[in-house]
Parts: sequence; C-alpha cells; structure tokens
Amino acid sequence: MGTVAWKQLLVGALESNTHLRHSSFFQLASIGTNGKPSNRTVVFRGFQDNTDNILINTDSRTPKIEELKLCPSAEICWYFTDSWEQFRINGNVDVVDGWNPDPLKLQQREKSWFASSLRSRSQYLGPEPGLPSLGEQAQPEISLDPSTGPVDAFCLLILEPDQVDYLNLKNSQRLAFKSSVSAAAKKSWIMERVNP
Repeated sequence: MGTVAWKQLLVGALESNTHLRHSSFFQLASIGTNGKPSNRTVVFRGFQDNTDNILINTDSRTPKIEELKLCPSAEICWYFTDSWEQFRINGNVDVVDGWNPDPLKLQQREKSWFASSLRSRSQYLGPEPGLPSLGEQAQPEISLDPSTGPVDAFCLLILEPDQVDYLNLKNSQRLAFKSSVSAAAKKSWIMERVNP
C-alpha cells in the first residue's frame, strides 16, 4: 500500500520534531462509560506494518479499555511545537489484550511488547492504576525477565484512522482527509483544502 498523504505529513512532522522528547506524546480522547469525554496522554509506538494504523501500548487495568470496548470511536490530537503542526486523527480502536482470539493480533501485541524498553514493560507489573496508593510504603522492587512475553496487564491499542484534520499554523494550511472503503474492501483517501 502506498503511503497516504496525511501519513507522509505526520512522518515529516515526527522527523522534524524528533529532537523534542515530547513529540512522541499525543492525546487520545474516547467516550467515558458515563457518556462524557475522557482524555489522556499516550505514547506513539509506531504504525502497524504496511498500514496507516497507529499503535499505542497501555495497561489493560485502566478505564480506557472498558470505554473503548463499549465505544471504539476515538480521536487523537497531536501538536508539534517546533513545526506548529496539529493532527486530529479520528477512527476506531481495536483493543488487543491477552484474551484476543485472533492469533495475528496476539502476534502484533507480542511484537509491541518486545519493542518496548524493559523499564516500560516493568510498569505493567506495578500496582493497579487508579486505585488508592498504599502511602509512603516503599514499593517492592520489580524485576522482569527480558525474554518473558507480555504480561496480562499489557494491552495494545490499534487505531484505524478514518478522518484526519491537518493544520499547519506556520503557513496557515489546513487539509481534511476522509477515507472510504470500496465494494472490494479497498480503503482510499480523499483530501480537501479547507479554511484554517
């Protein structure tokens, strides 16, 4: 599959902002179980092979998993401070936890696990996110065998984009990208220039 225009813009923004550590962070918004918006900062883990799908690692014990299982619609908002570019990427999120029945998705989950640093992987062995802290007690040291596969708490999110809004504040350019799927299940994108 050829690279779509919005993905080329995003890869360019990532490359031109690579010297900024925060350039790999973006906000992921979903619909909370209470029907209200729910937003958090996550880390870009790359694109799924040969697609424009965005990979995100997360803890399966966080509320966003239940939210995304109930309503898979989500939106990313990503702003690059040096190049003044904003990407709003809308789509559906596939939640790939250890109980997913698809062996190819489980293989992708394992690949994402091993692509993460050992320190990042160790986070999934810590206390459950969002529960009350045990206070000032010293947390036990966590050790993880580097060859061990994904732990139960590790979850891979795969966002399949269907709309992208690109805004470049330096040159006042705004582009809207929308996808469509043909009868043969082939995905294509159309682009429209819109007012900033």
